[in-house]
Amino acid sequence: MSDIILHIIVAVVLFGFIAMFALFAVYAERKIAGFVQDRLGPMETGKYGLLQTIADILKLLQKELINPSATDKILFIVAPVIIFGAVFLGYTVLPWGPDFIPASTYTGLYFIMAVVSIDAIGILMAGWGSNNKYSLLGSIRAIAQMVSYEIPVGLSLIAAVMITQTLNLNEIALQQGILSATPIKFLGVWEVTDIGGILAWNIFQAPHLLVVYIIFFVATLAECNRAPFDIPEAESELIGGFHTEYGGIRFAFIFLAEYAMMFLVAMLGAVIFIGGWNTPLPNIGVLRLADWTTGIAWGIFWTLAKTLTLVGIQMWIRWTLPRFRADQLMSLCWKIMIPIAFACLAISGLWRILVMN
Repeated sequence: MSDIILHIIVAVVLFGFIAMFALFAVYAERKIAGFVQDRLGPMETGKYGLLQTIADILKLLQKELINPSATDKILFIVAPVIIFGAVFLGYTVLPWGPDFIPASTYTGLYFIMAVVSIDAIGILMAGWGSNNKYSLLGSIRAIAQMVSYEIPVGLSLIAAVMITQTLNLNEIALQQGILSATPIKFLGVWEVTDIGGILAWNIFQAPHLLVVYIIFFVATLAECNRAPFDIPEAESELIGGFHTEYGGIRFAFIFLAEYAMMFLVAMLGAVIFIGGWNTPLPNIGVLRLADWTTGIAWGIFWTLAKTLTLVGIQMWIRWTLPRFRADQLMSLCWKIMIPIAFACLAISGLWRILVMN
């Protein structure tokens, strides 16, 4: 009985965190957009517009739930729950600190890839269930984009797993710092296990892993339907895309899922490639910076710092680059990213056999 209560508490805490992050992220995105476009962003509701997102969510919660007469009511109602639930489940296996993880499993990375892919089903349900041509076209675009870009994401993660030799996300993070039980070598030649810090991160354990991370980052932007890959929600062509017919709390769940997905992929990238909860500060002689800044509290701080920095870069890119055309989107994936990802996959195998063994 106590285990069930604990699981419920963990789920509630995770949901609360996602909700608070979404409120913060929407405000931050508006401010970043204002800065990039040389304007102020929200300023009227609360000090510096801090209450604007709270006002928005209160408005959405009070709106009437409307089902257009031609919709498939079951699909239309269930779709937002599926979209958010798929992303929410991914948080259960992400490590926030040393052995501080909601559910530690040896197949954590595989679990995330499996449950997040369900998001595509929810988007298709939303587009089809709306019985709206704009929604249907938006969902078809989204599915084509997500299925295509899941391939370079998967290949990049496999390339990293071939180096780490585990699917346990806590173990992957552990192998990138001073707590690692296995030797860590900077670029395969200089042992830095006792030094730790940024030198022990995966992107520096093999030269090609930096390229792999760039592929992962770009592909996850497309997975989140973020600009310049926001073709499924091209306002000038498809109104709101697959969520055109949604309003109120249902729209809020879809919007919440988008921001939850942004944090999820940013944190996953941080765990796999840039040290996870490990400190970026190395031990330098008598200055034991890595020793002093390692632990559960520090781990949570570094995880949040790295993840929020990556989320900020996602927002910066959105308000900087123009939207791709559909043919450019597919050409980037199939003609550039996938061949490079396959090459990095081969290099990972050779690196593991010839250098690390």
